[in-house]
Amino acid sequence: MTQTLRSVALGLLVLAGCAEELPETPPKQLEGSPFHYPEDLWDAGVEGETVLRLYVTESGAVDSVQVEQASGYAAFDSSAVLGARDLRFEPAKRGAETLGAWVLLPVQFDLPSGDGAGAPSAR
Repeated sequence: MTQTLRSVALGLLVLAGCAEELPETPPKQLEGSPFHYPEDLWDAGVEGETVLRLYVTESGAVDSVQVEQASGYAAFDSSAVLGARDLRFEPAKRGAETLGAWVLLPVQFDLPSGDGAGAPSAR
């Protein structure tokens, strides 16, 4: 039950080193949503959110994924981690230089509403 990506908002975490190493622009997620709603939770009408910590490399690939804030449902957390590994980003930049950066990514598991919006999505 894959749904399209509705919106993305990334929160930049602290990078190792001094302030000069912080990127001017954080990584930006490219289109697409690889997240799958766990069927048993969908059928039960359960919604939730998992917040992930991702390390996005200089090439825009996801290198590391950690659960920063669990949803309370192992199936949501596992689905979020698995989907995040397939995400692709425009890498962080400082000037013309691309950088690796840590970001927070909330993955929202919402059931469809009457307006046709559904989930899961990263926001």
